[in-house]
Amino acid sequence: MLQVKLIVTGDDFGYCPRRNQGIVDCFLAGAVSNVSLLVNGSAAADAAKLARRYNIPIGLHANLSEGSPVCEVLKTNSSLLNQDGFFHGKMGFRTALSKGLLNMSEVKQELKAQVELFHELTGHLPPHMDGHQHVHVLPEVRHVFAEVLEEYGIKYTRVPIEPGLHNCDWIAPSLMDFYLGVEEDSFNTVDVFTRHGIRWPDIYIGLSTMGKNMSVSNIWSAIDTAIADVMSKAPSPTDPMAQSRTVTIELMVHPGYPSVPPVGGCGEGPDDFSQSWERLHELQTLIKPELQSHYKTRNIQLCSFKDLDCCIGELTSNCSCTTHCLSQRMCGTAVYQL
Repeated sequence: MLQVKLIVTGDDFGYCPRRNQGIVDCFLAGAVSNVSLLVNGSAAADAAKLARRYNIPIGLHANLSEGSPVCEVLKTNSSLLNQDGFFHGKMGFRTALSKGLLNMSEVKQELKAQVELFHELTGHLPPHMDGHQHVHVLPEVRHVFAEVLEEYGIKYTRVPIEPGLHNCDWIAPSLMDFYLGVEEDSFNTVDVFTRHGIRWPDIYIGLSTMGKNMSVSNIWSAIDTAIADVMSKAPSPTDPMAQSRTVTIELMVHPGYPSVPPVGGCGEGPDDFSQSWERLHELQTLIKPELQSHYKTRNIQLCSFKDLDCCIGELTSNCSCTTHCLSQRMCGTAVYQL
């Protein structure tokens, strides 16, 4: 029987006390299995304490787009800052990057400072590291990001390429345009991360199921679509070996109790995303018993990134695939990643 290991990652841990509490409640309910920490979040220290108290697997949500840097020398006169002294914002960062206004040595300096602060807060290096608002897969940034992960020996990241995304007609056109841009950047990032020995799950889900678009049926559908996509790429999907393999999935989620100004944020106060009712909607959806029941009936086991080592093989030179994966696929003796 096909086994699925599902990492349900609660992003933005550390953003504010209410987001922290919501993510912890999801973890204790068995609905979230992994968290990603914003070290420049106003409640990052509290989040790290909660992770220790409840033994929550925790990684780094590298932030270059919202709030203030953690590197002291970059808090003034840095290319990463706008005229108000904060990061440029989700779209502002992308605009500044496209105009060649960002100093990549400063990007690397800030990323390393965030890894060091994570270590200071948690007592260990992050087993995984991704990017807030997907900045880690952007041109130029992807190279620096990969170098930092390799330097610190951080094994895992996120590559946000979601199977079936193009068929999700419920996503607003403006948002879909952004998602498709993230997808294109992610495809262009695969080779870079591969060269640096960085790994990621077979499947990423989280764009089609974010916020108001999250429902039990949408999560089920996204998982089923993604697994079917993976199995269709196996040379012999009906082969017993293919049917008995392990598939790894990351589901990105943003549950929580909505932020209440002025508390929260990364230096500028809480944004609309964190104050939205959609944070509570995600929390309430994730803890529904029927979702947990679906995981059990489909042989889906929740886990964290640090649990994945047993699924990993080595990429070999005889693999003709363009990407490589955490778990073994039927491509000669190679292991490749989606």
